[in-house]
Amino acid sequence: MSKDKADVLQGTLNLLVLKTIEDLGPIHGWGIAKRIERVSRDLLDVPYGTLYPSLMKLEQQGWISSEWGVSDNNRRARFYSLTRPGRKQLQREAQNWEQMAAFIARLLQGAQ
Repeated sequence: MSKDKADVLQGTLNLLVLKTIEDLGPIHGWGIAKRIERVSRDLLDVPYGTLYPSLMKLEQQGWISSEWGVSDNNRRARFYSLTRPGRKQLQREAQNWEQMAAFIARLLQGAQ
């Protein structure tokens, strides 16, 4: 029985990226995607066509910074780091997600 990968839910990619960078420190885009897929136990798919525009937007907002470096396989790669405003944004997004998850759980349980 094969399991189909789901796309990342709209509005959650920023949270997943920021948390991954917080957990792992400076990391390149491919590493971010693979980490999210691995932690989700391959339930989520992070298309690069979605990830890289998100990384650009996060950098434009000042929540992450980047610099060029060399990856484990000796290739030039852009490494992303969390900024101080990015840490604050991560806290806000995590709190919003927890509130939304609690609401959805109540709704699924038939709460009035």
